[in-house]
Amino acid sequence: MPSRPSDISYTVPGMNTQDSLGIIEVLQMRLHSLNDLHLTLKHVHWNVVGPHFIAVHEMIDPQVDQVRSMTDDLAERISTLGGEPNGTPGALVEQRSWNDYSIGRAEAIEHLGALDLVYTSVIKDHREAMQSTETSDPVTQDMLIEQLRGLELFQWFVRAHLESSGGKLSTRGASTESGAAGQAADQARTQP
Repeated sequence: MPSRPSDISYTVPGMNTQDSLGIIEVLQMRLHSLNDLHLTLKHVHWNVVGPHFIAVHEMIDPQVDQVRSMTDDLAERISTLGGEPNGTPGALVEQRSWNDYSIGRAEAIEHLGALDLVYTSVIKDHREAMQSTETSDPVTQDMLIEQLRGLELFQWFVRAHLESSGGKLSTRGASTESGAAGQAADQARTQP
């Protein structure tokens, strides 16, 4: 968990510093999460192989760009509230509550299976952050809602590759990235 800033010298008009400090803390974790997602997506972009390489390779880059833009919005909001955004790799690793992405060079479907779990976690945490700002800062909540719209769309793009013609999601019930990757590969092998 990040160390909470003890004080800020200003915040936006109409908001007290205590509320701002709490929102800054929430946004800092979202910044770490999306910085990590950006790097993970780029890792997938570089390490995807197999017959669906080009489709997945080209699908990922726009996601990378949009997630990077989201991080900029988060950092600017932290600054607007009087905080100091921390985007260093050391801070991300020290303060995150999740492990590094675990899949290296692998088939496209395996990466997509693992990414489904990554997106699920990021979206869940982003949704909680959005809900926590509802009363204290609707401006921040609006930004998080817009980011959720994009993140949920990206997950839908990923899941379109993981869904059978009968509507079964291959990663259903998976609890690890490697498990989701394996389930996605198994379903792909048995589909016509």
